[in-house]
Amino acid sequence: MLVLIYLIKGWAALKRPKLTTANLSTKVTLLIAARNEEENIRLTIEDILAQDYPKHLLEVIIVDDHSTDTTADIIRSYAPQGIKLLQMNETEKLNSYKKKAIAEAIKLSTGDLMVATDADCRMGPKWLSTVVGFFETEQPVMISSPVTYFQEKSLFERLQTLEFSYLIGIGASFIGNKRASTCNGANLAYRKDVFYEVGGFKGIDDLASGDDELLLQKVAERYPGRIGFLKHHDAIVYTHAKPNLTEFLQQRRRWASKSTRYKDKKVVALAVCIWLFNLSLLVNAVAGFFNPRFFHLFVTQMFFKYLFEAAFLLPIMEFFKRVGLVGLLILLSPIHILYFVYVGLMGNTRKYAWKGRVVR
Repeated sequence: MLVLIYLIKGWAALKRPKLTTANLSTKVTLLIAARNEEENIRLTIEDILAQDYPKHLLEVIIVDDHSTDTTADIIRSYAPQGIKLLQMNETEKLNSYKKKAIAEAIKLSTGDLMVATDADCRMGPKWLSTVVGFFETEQPVMISSPVTYFQEKSLFERLQTLEFSYLIGIGASFIGNKRASTCNGANLAYRKDVFYEVGGFKGIDDLASGDDELLLQKVAERYPGRIGFLKHHDAIVYTHAKPNLTEFLQQRRRWASKSTRYKDKKVVALAVCIWLFNLSLLVNAVAGFFNPRFFHLFVTQMFFKYLFEAAFLLPIMEFFKRVGLVGLLILLSPIHILYFVYVGLMGNTRKYAWKGRVVR
């Protein structure tokens, strides 16, 4: 309850910024690492080309990460429109191909502000100008911006949208409380000089994941209070939920694998406490079959968990204009307990599959 009150306070502290997108002057390099994205990359590129940001201030570098489909050919076909293709050709096995791809793209970049997104994302035409407008107005060194799922095709995908919004809200709330700890690499911007000042991905390049959160924490350590969350609807990036349980669990295990590497050990301790709270729910539910007092405790825990999570999620879903999904919390809450305990354990003890590779 105290954690959720802290998060509610942090989200409320974030105000919609007053931006001007006229006379923007920042040279931007937009970075995408792509692997086997032939089904999505064309739509992403079209959205980028449709941005209202001045073309002479925008550089787009897409890194093909050893794709085995036609991803590279699709990217190459946009060369006349200014899209640059960088193809990775490493012969030795890496554990973090994505970090390597981003780092190589930054080496070639000419922009002052790096804006990273993913090859399966969609965005409105004002996305980039909104991000840069915030950068020039507020002068943060790093900007975390909102990401959400869309075009759901099933109840399972709608439940993911609600759960994912919860995660985005947590990252935003921590920033609102001046303690940046989490973000999402599908919508992240940072100054190029700051990337090199903190050593880039050095020290975190042994993990497949973490090109977003672990980098953010390195920056937060050097520049406390200089990381912003862009609470603006035009800054939202859209992507798709996972179509099945297997892919969903693989993704969440990948995200969980970096949690023990957080620089702020208080955040690690908090995550462990939340995991233990969810474990206690399972224990009390099972113990309730042997002693009714444990079942009463379980019901009390679930009541307050649902009540405070609903209070946290309502304003977040209102921001995403998906308030109707909050009604699914009654289904998500009990499911979330099982998944949270499983992912928290498996994400830090086993390897997992990602983009056709087995990594850790």
